[in-house]
Amino acid sequence: MVLLAPILQAVAAAGPNPVVLIDGPSGAGKSTLADALRKHWPGPLRPQLVRMDDIYPGWDGLDAAVCHLRRHVLQPRHLGLPASWQRYDWTASQAAEWNPLDAARPLIVEGCGTLAAAHERLSHVRVWLAADDALRKQRALDRDGEAFRTHWDQWQQEWATYLEQESPEPRATVRLRAGSSDRRGLDCLP
Repeated sequence: MVLLAPILQAVAAAGPNPVVLIDGPSGAGKSTLADALRKHWPGPLRPQLVRMDDIYPGWDGLDAAVCHLRRHVLQPRHLGLPASWQRYDWTASQAAEWNPLDAARPLIVEGCGTLAAAHERLSHVRVWLAADDALRKQRALDRDGEAFRTHWDQWQQEWATYLEQESPEPRATVRLRAGSSDRRGLDCLP
């Protein structure tokens, strides 16, 4: 619960319908943190959860997914317009169905690329989650198996380009570091 405490405080201070973005490198524990935040959400409405892994159009699609998130989710929501996101079918290597979002419910978006510069004004709480490189790689490979192993270096290059272009960490309103004692990597969570 310790890792969640500063996020829950920021969510409570943000108002009734915040947008929470969780960014950090692959394998840091963003998905686990987002699941825990959703489970322990302080408000009466359960937040919607969008995972960038469902949006990236392939292994070289980080930049495209960042643009998709801004254009179809964050900007429309900020303007009070209908928002939705399109799932990428990794098996078929093509775009799939659109998923509408309820503007009346809070929103959590987790994944690499969420703290792009243009997203700062479109969000209320911005979380940066870090972890040691060796631990991150092991977690990612444990989670995604051999399919990810062959693309690890390619994805790391995408990530390095994003870091250089966007410098996301300074935009975070909450900065956390995942530990290694828990297999999922968030040793302080319940």
